[in-house]
Amino acid sequence: MTTTVPTIAEVRAAVAAARAVGRRVALVPTMGALHEGHLALVARAREVADVVVVSLFVNPLQFGPKEDFARYPRDLDTDAALLDSAGADLLFAPAPTELLPDGRTQVRVVAGPIGNTLEGRIRPGHFDGVLTIVLKLLHVVAPDVVVFGQKDAQQVFLVQRMVRDLDVPVAIEVVDTVREQDGLAMSSRNRYLGVEERRLARAVPAALEAAESSADRDVDTMITAAQSALAGEDGAALEYLAVVDPATFAPVDDGYRGRALVLVAARVGGTRLIDNRFVHLG
Repeated sequence: MTTTVPTIAEVRAAVAAARAVGRRVALVPTMGALHEGHLALVARAREVADVVVVSLFVNPLQFGPKEDFARYPRDLDTDAALLDSAGADLLFAPAPTELLPDGRTQVRVVAGPIGNTLEGRIRPGHFDGVLTIVLKLLHVVAPDVVVFGQKDAQQVFLVQRMVRDLDVPVAIEVVDTVREQDGLAMSSRNRYLGVEERRLARAVPAALEAAESSADRDVDTMITAAQSALAGEDGAALEYLAVVDPATFAPVDDGYRGRALVLVAARVGGTRLIDNRFVHLG
């Protein structure tokens, strides 16, 4: 049965008790509104550790002034029930004042140049807020391993870079994106989509499929194919489409050959959707 703990002191005590008997601890950071994608992270954590801690914290630091912080869905009871069925051991669900007693932190992690591109260009300061809270959670829980989903590819890259650059003693597991039957990447924001918007949203994974189908040619051809898939749906507004080297997150040039990552963000109605896919160019 999953035990819910609301304070730093309680989660630290529970983790210390587990470590005292030699148990390995995994952390799955979430903002709640859980779905099958999150539960896949819990399942992976269950495979690589003896004790699974899931954190649930809607992080105000990663939302811009015009973003949907107040609108973000919150249902602790439903999330706790899902985690119980998934086999999580601890749900760390702190109040905002527990992790951010002063409302904001004066000291923050700076995501660096990659943090200002793609999602960071659309959402200035977003990744500084993400990394600051992730680092706080890693200090609080001190897990052996932390588990993230590939859907948030830029976030994963930046967490990996932070852990390496700041010598944080934790291993990182990345779980493949879980998709709906129509190919749409599972996301807490999918619930905002109406019936017609949901149909239009299918253009996002379709763009990635078009990119993959053209990956045996060159970068420009691949990007054109992906853009064409999105252009066919007037209600899906492209925000960015990029092809990067997974090792550096730098854009690849037209002569690049090898493994690459295609990233896309689009707005369907009032909902932003992001997705990505690995391809092999050439």
